[in-house]
Amino acid sequence: MHLHPSGPVLACLDTRRAWWLLPAGAAVDELDDVGVTVRPAGWELLCPPVTNSVGSLWWLSIPDGTGYLTNPTVLAAALASTDLRSEGGSE
Repeated sequence: MHLHPSGPVLACLDTRRAWWLLPAGAAVDELDDVGVTVRPAGWELLCPPVTNSVGSLWWLSIPDGTGYLTNPTVLAAALASTDLRSEGGSE
């Protein structure tokens, strides 16, 4: 498993939510500070195939098979420069 500045990102247009795939067990305390909900390892996330969207779910950044996942420290820094709370938050 490799950390990348931005790994796969799934988005839902209807709910205006996004999901970044992070390594299980990663230190995510800094994400709490920017209002992001971190789900535990094993939490079920229904995803469309990487080739197309399903309903309002689609990949902003598709999994490429390399195992790259988003670096939580880089994600927290990027989100800290935005105001997610005014948009209803993210997961």
